[in-house]
Amino acid sequence: MTELPFLPYGRQSIDEDDIAAVNAVLRSDYLTTGPASVRFDEMLAQTTGARHAIGCANGTAALHLAALALGLGPGDCVVVPAITFTATANAARFVGAQVEFADVDPSTGLMRVEDARAAITRAQARGWKVRALFPVHLAGQICDMAGLGQLAAEYDLVMVEDACHAIGGVFEGHRVGDGAFSTMAVFSFHPVKTIAMGEGGAIVTNNDDLAQKLRDLRAHGITRDPQRFRRPDLAFDADGKTNPWHYEMLDLGFNYRLSDIACALGLSQLSKLPAFVARRAQLVARYDRLLAPLAPILFPTNRCPRQNPGWHLYVALVDFDTLGRTRAQVMDSLRAKGIGTQVHYIPVPHQPYYVDLYGRPDLPGAESYFQRCLSLPLYPDLDDADQDRVVDALFQELRR
Repeated sequence: MTELPFLPYGRQSIDEDDIAAVNAVLRSDYLTTGPASVRFDEMLAQTTGARHAIGCANGTAALHLAALALGLGPGDCVVVPAITFTATANAARFVGAQVEFADVDPSTGLMRVEDARAAITRAQARGWKVRALFPVHLAGQICDMAGLGQLAAEYDLVMVEDACHAIGGVFEGHRVGDGAFSTMAVFSFHPVKTIAMGEGGAIVTNNDDLAQKLRDLRAHGITRDPQRFRRPDLAFDADGKTNPWHYEMLDLGFNYRLSDIACALGLSQLSKLPAFVARRAQLVARYDRLLAPLAPILFPTNRCPRQNPGWHLYVALVDFDTLGRTRAQVMDSLRAKGIGTQVHYIPVPHQPYYVDLYGRPDLPGAESYFQRCLSLPLYPDLDDADQDRVVDALFQELRR
C-alpha cells in the first residue's frame, strides 16, 4: 500500500519553467545583482501598478528599509496590529521607534479603523509621537485601506502596508501595492507565500524620492551615479571624466540586495501569479463549502467586503473549549494522519521581548482570534483529492 504524501500548511509550486529560468542565470555572467534583478523590479512594478519596485533580501528587510527610508527613529511610534509575524513590529524597533499594538477583529485578525484609533490614543497618552501605521493584510484579506487612509490623513501619519500575505489581491478596484491608500507596501517571497524566490522581498512606492532612498539603503548606501557625487576632487580626473573606480557612500545602508538567481525564479513565478491567485481562491471556496457542516465548532474567518483577496492562508476558527480538546491535541492527531497545520500568529505583544518592554496589553480581539485560529493546507499544487483528505481528517477529529 502506497503511503499518502504529507500535506504541509503551505509550500512552493515550482515547475520546469522555473527550473529553466534559474539554470539560464547559472549559465550567465551574473549570479548576484544583474539584469534579472532589474527586470524583476520592473515586472513587479507592472504587476502591482506601482511606479517603483525595489527588490530586497526578504520581507523583514523590506519592512526595515521602509522604516529607514521614512526616517523613523527614537521619539517616534508606529501602530502595528497584535496579530502578525514579529517582523512587522521589529522593523520599528530596528530603528529605535516605539510600537503601540492595536487590537484586531476577532473574526478576521485584521486591524480595523477603530482599533488603530484606539492604539493612537493610547500611544499619545504615553507621550509618544505616532508617525506611522503598519496595517497587515492577514492571510491575504485586505484591511479597510480606505478607512485607514482617512485615519492616517486625520492624524498626519504615513502608512506602510505589510502586504507579505497579499500579492495579487484587489480592494475597491485597486491592486494591493498600487499606492492608492498608502505610501509604501512591502511583500515577501518566502517559499510558503504565493510567489516563491527561496528568500526574497520587495517594497513598492509611487514616491520617486523614497524609491531612490530605498535603492541606496539596500546597497550599503552607495551610489555610482556621477550626478549625485559629493566628492568631485576624488570622482573626476583633470579633464572632468568620471574615474571608473569611483563610488560614494551617501548613507549608512545595508546589504539587502537580491541575487539574479532568486530574481530569475521570481520573474518566472510572477508570470504565473494570476493562475496561482485563481487556484488559491478555488481552494478557499471549496473549503468553505465542504467544512460548512462543522459549524459552529469550526468556521472560516469572516470574509471582508469590497475585495478579491490574494489568499495566502486558509484560517479556520475552532472552538476548542466546546470541542473538549486542545489545539495541540488536534494538530498532533492531524499530523499523524499526514495533515500539516499551523498557528498564524501568537500575538506579538505576548512575546517575552515585548512583554519586558511594554507589559502585557489587554487586547481581547487578538486574544480571541489567537485562541481559535488554525491554518489548513493551502497552495496551488494541492489537488481536490488532497483537500478532501484534509476535510475528511477534520471531520474525524471534530465529530468525535
